[in-house]
Amino acid sequence: MTNETHSNDAAVRSPRVNFAKAAPKAFKALIGFDAAAREGLDPALVELVQIRSSQLNKCAYCLHMHTTDARKAGESEERLHMVAVWEEAAHFFSAKERAALALTEAVTLVSHGGVPDAVYQRAARHFDEPELARLLALIFMINTWNRIAISTGKVPGTDER
Repeated sequence: MTNETHSNDAAVRSPRVNFAKAAPKAFKALIGFDAAAREGLDPALVELVQIRSSQLNKCAYCLHMHTTDARKAGESEERLHMVAVWEEAAHFFSAKERAALALTEAVTLVSHGGVPDAVYQRAARHFDEPELARLLALIFMINTWNRIAISTGKVPGTDER
């Protein structure tokens, strides 16, 4: 395959389906699921989880959106730069945030060995059961949004919410 075949350049990419317009019932259901997942979770934690999953999935559209949202919510540039290396920069994040980021990685990369008991138990020590369920739902949701954005060719910096 040529480099052109793998190009992510929006200028050469063919237009793709607008998921929200083409499948409005499915899109509306996802919006509802997303809102339910976030309910009661710390907004800063929500953005950290969405940023980390988007990094792992290489979803530039979602990464741009969630780093922008995090900045607007008051997140520091320093912490945003450290999300990709959170384990090596542990002192930038609380124990609860680190547990959520570890769970985010395990669920996002589930095909690399599942969700280890130790990772799950670490999260369970920091989140009560309903909160842990919503955290898992949030992780499921951002992985879904990443796949939608990548599959439909969303262009980073063109937040279409």
